Amino acid sequence: MLTVFGSTALDTIRTPTKVLKDVLGGAATFAGISASFFVDTGLIAVVGTDFPKKYHNILSKYLDLQGFVVQKGKTFRYDGSYDKTLSTRTTNKTELNVLGTFKPKVPDSYKKSEFVYLANNDPDQNSLLIREFDNVKFSMCDTIEFWISTKRNSVIKMIKNVDAVVINDEEAKLLTKEHNLIKCAKKMMNWGAKYIIIKKGEHGSLLFFEDVIFPSVAFSLEDIIDPTGAGDSFAGAMIGYLANKKSTRLDDIKKSVIYGNVMGSFAVERFGLDGLLNTNKKKIENRIHQYQKMIDF
Repeated sequence: MLTVFGSTALDTIRTPTKVLKDVLGGAATFAGISASFFVDTGLIAVVGTDFPKKYHNILSKYLDLQGFVVQKGKTFRYDGSYDKTLSTRTTNKTELNVLGTFKPKVPDSYKKSEFVYLANNDPDQNSLLIREFDNVKFSMCDTIEFWISTKRNSVIKMIKNVDAVVINDEEAKLLTKEHNLIKCAKKMMNWGAKYIIIKKGEHGSLLFFEDVIFPSVAFSLEDIIDPTGAGDSFAGAMIGYLANKKSTRLDDIKKSVIYGNVMGSFAVERFGLDGLLNTNKKKIENRIHQYQKMIDF
């Protein structure tokens, strides 16, 4: 089993063609649903009493919700706008609401999880939570500009406590104060993580381990509709694939990155979660075969 800890949110997403208000989102939501195509996934998250029943139903269809808490108050809300190219997102508003006071607990049935993904939460919370598991074989975290700017030292401490870090290129540079991505990765490995995966959006990703660098391209798409949650879907697929294989071999980690690229491609093809909710295992495997043809020479 895999456990995912992070935010479940009500998102307002503004793209040049459409505005979505209060749609189901959050890093843990995208990561958990993406992972659920590969392995049974438990979600640890909090929402407020304003969280719609229809969204609760979607989550319960894909995820085990023993760690999902409804707390008095309002659900975490995020409001962001994309530019014409969909490559730059501006945060208009972040309201932590119940997430700000949430004291997460790992349900007893999750404590045996050997694979744990800590989505982009408060790094201090992440560092505490990872200790509650009995026998973690592989743990992975993500972080975002908000935490790097407000709690940089805590982010560095969190990196000491996990096996792998997934981070986008701009945030890797901001966190490490380096401009070159190889230097960024080396610095994060020096802080304690074994594997660093730097996401480069439509340009794919780079996996670093010791002196190995494994670049992978993004799956080529003509129409990108909404990039929200692509990075979280990428990370969820990665750790979901590894949990399914019960493996931390480098070969499998490389394969997991490819599955990450493919799940990210489904996420961006429709608005909000619709890309993930409209895929299935057969479509995923078909796209993996297309991906292999694309890069084979």
